[in-house]
Amino acid sequence: MRYFIGIDVGTSGIKTIIIDEHGELIARVFKDIPLYTPHPNWAEQDPQDWWQATITTIREAISSANIDAASVAGIGLSGQMHSSVMLDENNEVLRPSILWCDTRTSEQCRWITETVGEENLVNWVSNPALEGFTAPKIIWVRDHEPEIYDKINHVVLPKDYIRYKMTDEYAMEVSDAAGTLLFDVQRRQWSHEMMDAIGLPKDVMPAVFESIDICGAITKSVAEVTGLKAGTPVVAGGADNTCGAVGTGIVRPGRALASLGTSGVVFAHMDEVHVDPDLRVHSFCHSIPHKWYLMGVVLFAGGSLQWLRNTVGEIEVSAAHMMDIDPYELMTRQASRAPIGSEGLVFLPYLMGERTPHKDANAKGAFIGLSARHDRTHLIRSVMEGITFAMRDSIEIMRDLGLSLSEIRATGGGARSDLWRQIQADIYGMEVVTVNAEEGPAFGAAILAAVGTGMFNQVEEATDEWVKIVTRTEPGAKASEQYDEYYQVFRDLYPVLKPGFDRLSGLVKKHT
Repeated sequence: MRYFIGIDVGTSGIKTIIIDEHGELIARVFKDIPLYTPHPNWAEQDPQDWWQATITTIREAISSANIDAASVAGIGLSGQMHSSVMLDENNEVLRPSILWCDTRTSEQCRWITETVGEENLVNWVSNPALEGFTAPKIIWVRDHEPEIYDKINHVVLPKDYIRYKMTDEYAMEVSDAAGTLLFDVQRRQWSHEMMDAIGLPKDVMPAVFESIDICGAITKSVAEVTGLKAGTPVVAGGADNTCGAVGTGIVRPGRALASLGTSGVVFAHMDEVHVDPDLRVHSFCHSIPHKWYLMGVVLFAGGSLQWLRNTVGEIEVSAAHMMDIDPYELMTRQASRAPIGSEGLVFLPYLMGERTPHKDANAKGAFIGLSARHDRTHLIRSVMEGITFAMRDSIEIMRDLGLSLSEIRATGGGARSDLWRQIQADIYGMEVVTVNAEEGPAFGAAILAAVGTGMFNQVEEATDEWVKIVTRTEPGAKASEQYDEYYQVFRDLYPVLKPGFDRLSGLVKKHT
């Protein structure tokens, strides 16, 4: 029996799984990683914490699975996109990693956009300069920590730092490279034009590969501390979003992933690259060779429902504790008693600003249409509907760019609720399905390992074999028609409210 390991370097921690050659989960180990916020809007982690947790989770997973390490045929890696790891000439970490969710780089993003020009951003890297991307982080270090910047010899991303520690090889693959703002997404190579324009040396970025390529092997010293066999191949792997998509079968045209966690992600497969000329959605390289994807992001999707629970959901939290169930189950039961459209109550889920389609850090959350008739059932349902309307914004942009979508594969909290799956199907106007894969990016990384080491010829073949549909939710024609009308109101509200949002942000800065 052959086994495959998937390792995901997430923001909350390191997950290592082992699956067998039938795609069945054999072991799963997770270890938390501390997050450091030394200043407002900063988010950092110590790469050494990632590495120690990786060693621990590998050892525990092999022990839990009770398998011979020699039967591990390959290892795949996944990790948080954009986060930077800066290394010196001795391969030592120069400073804590600046994470994808760190927003200190607004000034650097403005400088990049002004220096390069939005047209060149479209042509060279297919994406806007946003705080989350890697390039603005490097520029921030150049501006604020020149003594660190001068020592940079390599810049890698989280999973690629783990690869280096495992194999002594520097490598990056196309799906993660696409999120650096230094990569020509359409040609799948580094953009020397972009690097020249912003003054970054080309040799700090490693060679790039496709996600199924083997990019090294476990060294003898790593074998000793992890329990792995020296020489075990390590496949390039992919960014967390692409590995999550692989793990749910988003590998063919017509399929899109709607992931509702704290943030919301809409991920649509493309056989040919499409770039939004207005840069509202991201165009990135898929982990399937020579395929791409479009991605839209709602910054505070499930986080908005969590905010509602924490703010006004004391009753549900207390009752759920006594009943030994999830508070969200009680909340969605209440939401089911409110009608479609929540009797005219519309929620804007911009509690942390918004990325797609507005790219506006000043955007605010809002309840619009509140009346004396509304109660907590309407509040809960309107938040669920507002989040889903915001997800639909990305889908509509993708349709405008020529993508024909016929199926949404739901993951995260929005997939666990029958009501929310129905709301999604009705608002999107498409069938919403769930699949058997529950291990997220780590499962996708293991699939890439299986393909890269010859278990399958193609990623599509592997997902056909291992990823199965569990539930199907069809849209209701009447409900979709009603939601279309409410969605048009939702879309009209942000432009009207934006001047007020900007003024409020200015007042907050002035008086705090």
